[in-house]
Amino acid sequence: MAAAPVWSVDPRTGKQREQVAAEATAQEVDVAVRAAHESRGALADRTVRAAFLRTAADELEAAKDGLVDAADAETALGPVRLTGELARTCYQLRAFADIVDEGAFLDVVINHPDDTATPPIPDLRRYKVPLGVVAVYSASNFPFAFSVAGGDTASALAAGCPVVVKSHPDHPALSEYVAKVLRRAAARHDIPEGVVGLVHGFEAGVELIKHPLVAAAGFTGSVRGGRALFDAAAARPVPIPFHGELGSLNPVVVTEAAAAERAEAIGAGLAGSMTLGVGQFCVKPGLVLAPAGAAGDALLKSLTDAVSDTDAGVLLDHRMRDNFVAGVAERAELPDVESPVTPGAGGEHTVSAGFLTVPASRLAAEGEHDLLLEECFGPVTVVARYEDETEVKSVLSRLPGNLTATVQLSEEEAAGEGRGAEILAELTPLAGRVLVNGWPTGVAVAPAQHHGGPYPATTSTSTSVGGTAIERWMRPVAYQNAPEALLPAELRDDNPLGLPRRFNGRLER
Repeated sequence: MAAAPVWSVDPRTGKQREQVAAEATAQEVDVAVRAAHESRGALADRTVRAAFLRTAADELEAAKDGLVDAADAETALGPVRLTGELARTCYQLRAFADIVDEGAFLDVVINHPDDTATPPIPDLRRYKVPLGVVAVYSASNFPFAFSVAGGDTASALAAGCPVVVKSHPDHPALSEYVAKVLRRAAARHDIPEGVVGLVHGFEAGVELIKHPLVAAAGFTGSVRGGRALFDAAAARPVPIPFHGELGSLNPVVVTEAAAAERAEAIGAGLAGSMTLGVGQFCVKPGLVLAPAGAAGDALLKSLTDAVSDTDAGVLLDHRMRDNFVAGVAERAELPDVESPVTPGAGGEHTVSAGFLTVPASRLAAEGEHDLLLEECFGPVTVVARYEDETEVKSVLSRLPGNLTATVQLSEEEAAGEGRGAEILAELTPLAGRVLVNGWPTGVAVAPAQHHGGPYPATTSTSTSVGGTAIERWMRPVAYQNAPEALLPAELRDDNPLGLPRRFNGRLER
C-alpha cells in the first residue's frame, strides 16, 4: 500500500499547494533514528558542536528570504512576525553555542578522598553526559522557534544529542527546507546529515516515540496529543523522559486598585496580548479576573474598544478555525455568559477576535462553567468579574497548571502596600513564570527564563526556552576511584579543557 502523500496547504484558502513528501513508514522511521544514533560520535567534540550551531544560524540567516516566504505560504503569520521569529531562532542557536563553549552545563564536581569524613568519602567525579537520540515534535504556531530548528532541537544538539523531528502537518514544506539548511551546516563540519532526521505523518510520530534507540522526547502541542505520547513514552519497555508543553490558560488578576488607576491602559494591553498572532500564542491570557463595579466597567470599555478595532485574521489551519468557532459558540451559550465583542467566524477563512464575560462566582465551584477554564486556541479571552477577594481565591484554587500567571497592581500595591505580595504567593504555585504589570505574550530567550509549569502546562519541571533547556537531554554519571589516565578529560585534576567546576567543595571558574 502506497504511503499517504503530505501536502502543503494554504491556510488563507484551505487549498493544497504542492505535494511535499510521503508519510514515513515504520521502516523509514527506523532508518532515520538509526542514522541519528550513528552520528552521536560526531557531536562528542564540544568545539565542533558549538561551531555547528553557529553555522546553522548563519545558514538560516543566509536563506532568510526563502524561508520566510515558505513559512508565510503555509502559516499566514506574515513576513514581519516570521522574520522576527527566525531571528529569535538564530539567536537561540548561537546562545546554545556559547553555553557549549563555556561548559558549565556539564556540572563538573570533583571530590578527592577524605578518610576523616563520616562515612569516608572515596574519590568521586561527577558530570553530565548526553542521553542519545531525541525525538522532537514540532509545534504549529511557531514554525521556526518551536519546530525543526527550534528550542528542542537546538538544546538537544547543544547537549550532544542527535534529533529526529516529526514535522507538523501545517508546514511540511518549510520543515523540509529548514532540515536541508541544518544538514548543510552539519556537512560543513563533517557531521553526518543523519544528525537531523525528519519524518512526516501521524503514525510516524507514534513509531518514533516507541523506537528503542530514542532516548528522550520534546513536544509542543495539544493536551490530547501530548498526553497520548507522554503515556506511550512511559509505557515503553524502557520508559524515556518526555518533556511536553500541552496547554495553558495563563490567568491574569487585575486588582480593583489597578483598575481604578489605569483601566484604559490595562484594557488596551490585554487586547493586544490576547489578539497577538490571532491569539495563537501558548502564553495568551485566556482568563482574566477583573473587579465588578465602576473600575471594572472602565476596563471592559477599553478592552471593547481595542478588540473591536482588531481585524479578522487567518488561523494556522481550517481545523483550528472550526474548533475555535465551535468552542466560542459553546462557551457563549452558558448561563450568565455575555459577549461584549462576539468572537467567531470573520469570513469563510478568517476569525474575529472577541471576549466573553461571566460572574466569577460561576467559576468558583465545579459545574458546567468549567468549560471556561479550558484553553480555547484563538483570539478570545474570558473576563470573570469578581465581587471580593474571596471569589478571586476560590477561582484561582480551581485552576490547573499554567505556563504563566499575571497580576496587574496599582503603584502603591507594587510598592508593597495592600495584597500585592499575597497575590503573588497565590499565583506562584499555578505557573512557571509570574508577571507583575506586564503581559505574558513574548517569551525572552535568556538564561533566567523558565517556559514551563505545573501539569498540564508541561509534563516535567524543566523549561523549553533559555539556557537551562539543555538539562533535559543529559544525565549525571559519577566515577568512583577511577585512575586518572582512564577518566574523561572533563574530570581530570589538571582541567585540560578549562571547565568551570566544583573542586573539593570550592567553585572554580
